[in-house]
Parts: sequence; structure tokens; C-alpha cells
Amino acid sequence: MHIISKSDINIEDIVLALEQGKIIVYPTETCYGLGCDMENDVAVQRIFAIKKRQQEKSVLVIVHDIAMVQRYVVWNEILERLAEQYWPGPLTIVAPLRDDVNVAVGISAEDKTLAFRVSDYPLAHDICQALGRPLVSTSANIASFESPYDIASVCTMFEHADEQPDIIIDAGTLVHHPPSTIVRVLHNEVEILRQGEIKVEVDNIV
Repeated sequence: MHIISKSDINIEDIVLALEQGKIIVYPTETCYGLGCDMENDVAVQRIFAIKKRQQEKSVLVIVHDIAMVQRYVVWNEILERLAEQYWPGPLTIVAPLRDDVNVAVGISAEDKTLAFRVSDYPLAHDICQALGRPLVSTSANIASFESPYDIASVCTMFEHADEQPDIIIDAGTLVHHPPSTIVRVLHNEVEILRQGEIKVEVDNIV
């Protein structure tokens, strides 16, 4: 595991590493995240191995902007209203994948939906924008362990693990925020799967 201070980060180097299939630990608006290029099948499988996560538990991705996610999901007026009101920020939306796209195994759920959000953490946003594709964003912890908010916790967790991240971006201790709110939009119906820091009122959306 190679640790780099956030102040010393070169975005181009991080993007090159992601394009080569590397796994990074990076700060987000919720906790430290474990990430890779969403379209790299081998890298995504490494994410599952590092987390010791069950394959059927899909991971969410972050996108740079609405235009990026529209390449992958079936967009509608409800998604547009959610995006206008709550993005960028800790709102994760689950929506159906488009029929004309394929994503790595583990990215989409069994019902062919994708979980995504536009991050308001500048570094995560910039990496995703420079990569030009969605970035996997799952908490940087081994399954059953707590989500990490500092690099010491990340290093301790993976120190003796068989599978480890390649690059760790140290942004210091992150502020503890509630997890992201998760909303599912299927067939013009909205379901709140988890109320987090953002409180979504369904009546204001549909």
C-alpha cells in the first residue's frame, strides 16, 4: 500500500493508476472510500476480494455530473428533480440500467439497477471528472468492520490482509457524517431505502 498525502496528489497520476486497474482509497463526503474504474472488470473483482464482500451485494459509483450518469441509466423527470434539489451531495439514487450498456459484474444489482451519486467532495469529483467514467465508491473497510474516517484505521485493517488497496490518499481525519440517503426510482415510483444526512420528502418529488 502506497500512501500519498492529499496535498501531494497529482490527479493525472491517479487517473493513470485507475486506468491500469489499480485500487485506491480516497476521501469522500461520508467516509474513506475504496475505488476503481467502474468499467474495469478485473479491478472491480479486486474490490470485492479486498472487502471480502459477497458478489451479490453490488457497489455504488460516483459520477462527475448528470450527463455522465445519463449514459448508463434510464433518465426521467423524477431523477431530474432529485438531481436538481440534492446534488452534488450525499444522496445515492438507484435506477434502472439502460439496455444498451454493460457494466462489470458486481456494479449492477440483480434487478439490473445502478446505485450512483454526484459527490460534493472536491477530490473525488475531480478524479471522476478526469477519469471520464464512473468511479466505484464503496466504504474502505473489510466486510463487518466499521467504515474508516482516518488513514490509521485503513492501514490497521488491511495490514495483514491477503488483498490490499494499491494507493491510499491521506486527507487526514474526516468529519463523521451520517451515511448517504438512498432513494430508488423505478417506473416513476420513489422508495426511500435509507434516510441519511439528506432528508428526502417523496411528496416533493413525485
